[in-house]
Amino acid sequence: MGGSTEQLNRAFAALADPTRRDLVARLAGADATVGELAEPYDMSLQAISKHVKVLEEAGLVTRSRDAQRRPVHLDAEVLDLMTTWIERYRREAEERYRRLDALLGRMADDKDQQQNSTKDAS
Repeated sequence: MGGSTEQLNRAFAALADPTRRDLVARLAGADATVGELAEPYDMSLQAISKHVKVLEEAGLVTRSRDAQRRPVHLDAEVLDLMTTWIERYRREAEERYRRLDALLGRMADDKDQQQNSTKDAS
């Protein structure tokens, strides 16, 4: 498997958890420390730290040092990779639906023509 495939696998696996999806949503608004991220949850700082670690290993977030703070940053590059992957399959699915719509439209037209021919013959 290629590097981007592995990264996609890790990113989608990381985002399978609702708490991690919520953390990503919150980090989209602003960077935050693990302590700040933990505030609204009824779980330990250690549990949130583990969630952040999973996101970090998936390449979705990075941490830096700002004096005594260690803010967590959302890394949009992996989200772009995920969006590109999803968009590719969305376009393919839409094209299949367009072809199906066209086929159903032709079938309906053929049925209407057959019914009109039958009426004209009687």
